[in-house]
Amino acid sequence: MSEPILETRGLDKNFGALNVARNINFALAPGARHAIIGPNGAGKTTLINLLTGVLHPTAGSVHLAGNDVTTMTEHQRVKHGIARTFQINTLFMGLSVIENLYLAISERMGVATSILRPAGSNPEVMAEATRILGVVKLEDDALTEIHELPYGRQRLVEIAIALALDPKVLLLDEPAAGVPSAESHIILDAVDGLPKDIAVLIIEHDMDVVFRFAERITVLVRGAILAEGNPDDIAADKEVQAVYLGTSSHV
Repeated sequence: MSEPILETRGLDKNFGALNVARNINFALAPGARHAIIGPNGAGKTTLINLLTGVLHPTAGSVHLAGNDVTTMTEHQRVKHGIARTFQINTLFMGLSVIENLYLAISERMGVATSILRPAGSNPEVMAEATRILGVVKLEDDALTEIHELPYGRQRLVEIAIALALDPKVLLLDEPAAGVPSAESHIILDAVDGLPKDIAVLIIEHDMDVVFRFAERITVLVRGAILAEGNPDDIAADKEVQAVYLGTSSHV
């Protein structure tokens, strides 16, 4: 097997007496399409925060492409190839889709911007923004201000901005949250079209989205890994059914 692109070893996180992550040993393969599921309060977002550097572990370590990034800040980990989206979008609502992308790409490239020389005047930035819009199929919305877009397409812009950071690993925190079920295919189509060399890790409550997207699934319960396997194995796992899939109150 190839070396994991992202890995945790013995990861623990305590808030005083509260243990929210317990001995998590997790590996994400290069180019993976991997989902994390679990009941509310299982520790899914905590794990994402530990992976991205929003939180630092009480014990254990995080490794990206074989390098220990445990002590790195969130910003440093972005520079090393981890990008994420959030449950609630953080877009500039008064700017257009392509202007949001210009800002993200300019930041990554270190291109100085000012009122006199806006980000979109840089040919390299413009070319990269156009390429990414094509990946997520937002070309027709390039000049539309974010607040004018349906919510599902706003979530696509978030994915586009994450791609603008040129990640090795893309973490999607409930990308279909708030998106009407009839529009969830928009998110799935965008994820399906992502470059295959980017490993994608998704947290999602919508099981239709999870089982259509994931090649591998990890189940978290009370801050620990309960099970991991391919979708068929997880769907057939009696313990998983008992604590999550088969109990609607947990979804």
